[in-house]
Amino acid sequence: MSDLPGSAADLLPLLTRAERLLSRRVGGVLADESLSIEAWRVLCLLADHLGHPMSEVAAAASLPPGTLTKLVDQLVDRNLVFRRIDPFDRRRIRAYLTDRGRREHQRLSARIHAELADLSTPDDPTLAALLTTLITHLTPTPTPTPTPA
Repeated sequence: MSDLPGSAADLLPLLTRAERLLSRRVGGVLADESLSIEAWRVLCLLADHLGHPMSEVAAAASLPPGTLTKLVDQLVDRNLVFRRIDPFDRRRIRAYLTDRGRREHQRLSARIHAELADLSTPDDPTLAALLTTLITHLTPTPTPTPTPA
């Protein structure tokens, strides 16, 4: 722990505890649908209708590629997700929500928001902005590759 109360060094246990408690609440809603938190993360990412490379989906769901493949296979079997070859890079696969996946995401999102409504405070936008800033600061910047002379 840091000598300065509330410093970035003190955030890990607080964020970990908050994430676990929030995941438990959301997990209760998802369990009724036989979905995991990781599956929900995948559905939320794909809800932007853009389609995402599997490597990006793995990072967003915090899963290793092999585990993500099994999870996406299950979502494909449930007709929530489909995969296509990336039109710009044929070596990559992109994942998308199906129409059914979009409807399920909207329905579950409404249920989750209702479940968490009692947690909302006027400080939520500030907290979200602070967390976004923290994520931005913690995200490694790619190091430029040297170009040969």
